[in-house]
Amino acid sequence: MSEWNQQPGWIDGRAADTGERERVFFRSVYTWMFGGLLLTTVAAFWVITSPAMQKLILGNRAVFFGLLIAEVAVVFYASWALTRLTPLAAAALFLVYSLMTGLTISVIVFMYTAASVVQAFAIAGGMFAAMSIYGRVTKRDLTSWGSFLFMGVIGLILASVGNMFFKSNAADMAISTIAVFIFVGLTAYKTQALRNMALTNAVASETLAIYGALSLYITFINLFLNLLRLFGRRR
Repeated sequence: MSEWNQQPGWIDGRAADTGERERVFFRSVYTWMFGGLLLTTVAAFWVITSPAMQKLILGNRAVFFGLLIAEVAVVFYASWALTRLTPLAAAALFLVYSLMTGLTISVIVFMYTAASVVQAFAIAGGMFAAMSIYGRVTKRDLTSWGSFLFMGVIGLILASVGNMFFKSNAADMAISTIAVFIFVGLTAYKTQALRNMALTNAVASETLAIYGALSLYITFINLFLNLLRLFGRRR
């Protein structure tokens, strides 16, 4: 009897039932994700409006590619060290990643009109919200989507690298279109995976919530950027 009554240490009495535990967890996930997106927006706006930052980020390849490498390193480290990270360390990694992302995507955002950026962000937000809700409420097991979607991401990366040499606009549009479907699917898949983790994992709730925010944040940013490429109007 005592074995079944044991709760992970991060679940308090108010969140003991499954539904409340899920709500508390996702409230934290989405709060962190919103904070990360806000920081990213501020960082991108800083570059776009500051000639000094434009010179540093847009005019210096070493800095730009250094930031990209650092972003990848943060994601891999966060995944590898998840069970050992304190909430403070996890929060620091996520906020640093959000800041660096804002600095790097400013290069892309700078090429489009403000109206296009707002439109793409709004569409991405609506699609993300719909699929995240689906991932939480559906009774269908989305586990089988995982390998297909992640293979799709690898295919997108390879196709994008290849198109850097061919520079085909048609291929670029095709890649972005496929990418939208892949990241929409990943939103539902990751949301359901996080829900299952929250209900079964004994990792401290705040650390897991921040990791979940990072995972969904990356998906949202990629969805937004591909929608911007598809529908954005260049300056």
